[in-house]
Amino acid sequence: MTEVLARLDGIVRHFGHVKALDGATLEIHAGEVHGILGENGAGKTTLLNILGGIIRPDVGSLEMGGTPVRLQSARAAWEMGVGLVHQHFTLVPGLSVLENLALGWRHEGRRWTLRLEEIRQEAYRLGRLTGLNVPFEASIEELGVGDRQRIEILKALLRDPQLLVLDEPTAVLAPAEIEQLFGLLRTLANEGRAVVLVAHKLDEILSIADRVTVLRDGRTVMTAALADLDAAVLTEAMVGPSSREGEEPEARMREVSSLFGQGTESLARDRALAARAVASLNGISVYGPRGESVLQDVQLEVMSGEVIGVAGVEGNGQRDLALLLSGRRDVYVGNLEIPDDVGFIPQDRNLEGLAADFDLTENVALAVHRDPEFRWGPLLRWDVIKERAKEIRSRFKVRSSDTRVLARELSGGNQQRLVVGRELSRLPKLLIAENPTRGLDLTATAFVRGELKRLAREAAAGVVLISTDLDEVLELADRIFVILRGRLTLVPAVRHSRAGVGAMMLGGGPEVG
Repeated sequence: MTEVLARLDGIVRHFGHVKALDGATLEIHAGEVHGILGENGAGKTTLLNILGGIIRPDVGSLEMGGTPVRLQSARAAWEMGVGLVHQHFTLVPGLSVLENLALGWRHEGRRWTLRLEEIRQEAYRLGRLTGLNVPFEASIEELGVGDRQRIEILKALLRDPQLLVLDEPTAVLAPAEIEQLFGLLRTLANEGRAVVLVAHKLDEILSIADRVTVLRDGRTVMTAALADLDAAVLTEAMVGPSSREGEEPEARMREVSSLFGQGTESLARDRALAARAVASLNGISVYGPRGESVLQDVQLEVMSGEVIGVAGVEGNGQRDLALLLSGRRDVYVGNLEIPDDVGFIPQDRNLEGLAADFDLTENVALAVHRDPEFRWGPLLRWDVIKERAKEIRSRFKVRSSDTRVLARELSGGNQQRLVVGRELSRLPKLLIAENPTRGLDLTATAFVRGELKRLAREAAAGVVLISTDLDEVLELADRIFVILRGRLTLVPAVRHSRAGVGAMMLGGGPEVG
């Protein structure tokens, strides 16, 4: 029989009045990749945080190697061979990448010193092995979410874990990086270690997992060998019977009712404006803090009624492009024209999208407080803002007891639903969306993609989708651009495929198929 490395049984965990876990179980075997699936708010991250020593259960037991344990801290979990890659980054902004990688390293006889050169060499080796290359001397503050995700993974691998736990590690990685990472995970399992992988993309789980556990509403509803499962069985286990009210993404996407009070007749009238440019960039060049070029002679016109997709490996200037288009970065070379009304779904919901200690209503107020609809002279109309927050919570299925719940008490996926719902509900003339479905489950992903299309088609908005998910770009975009070393290049329509766009992302040129 395969060795059981860890077993969690009957786990219950409350956060205030919210029961995140309700008797969940999980058994992890040596030599396997174990996939964890579930909708946003199902309890996946909470269960993994218990395994990683971040939080403790209210009720239930945890065994490691057949021995009951009570993990009092993350360090206690590390010492037992558990490496946890968090969904929400835990890096120290004021330190360099190398210094962050060094955190947690301990050596016999070298307790008070850090062997940075040794760490650099090992991290470089792991980077070559996994394709997760990072700039060792850069400050964390300078980096986007893709680089931060790579650092989190490398930091866990440096500790040489016996049990590696990854919570949504692929959400902002390029396809080639995902392929190499999965190759490493399979190697670790073949060495007799165990890997626990949380992902929302079924194809990722189906491509690598040996067994799968599905959580729903804080309970374990299925654990089975992947050989006995398929996508349809897993989907039904996650969301329940398809007859559950409001849970079918196809039905949601077929809706033609009003968008927060704007009727379809007025939306249809707005579409007459679909040939109008809502934003333009002409000869834009941008330089970084050390004088390096991050955007070069960018030319772009965003038309109302269209979705523009921007694909590229992170670090090629898409972050600066997003900040420019959303009015969050000044122009020094070239000409930029954007409307006053710009919606922005940022790449990092925690740093840029939400105030963690504000409740849902207060977080909605952050985006609408300048709108006359929500003001009475210098005063905010909190009753109207609260109603908008209720609409967003209902329409975008933000799982919370009410609008008074603090943002930090929501799961990562529900935080993302709140940010996306808040920006879409404003019906902006221009929407900039960076990885808008990051952390969302299958149902929410389909719904949000449908709403992005509706915003463009029915509300005549211009949408710029900047995404590391090629499938998302190909599904939504009318025109696709690749950004490489700060230059924006239009992808010919005949190259609208994973192979065609992927080749151009890597510098293959439009002639490469």
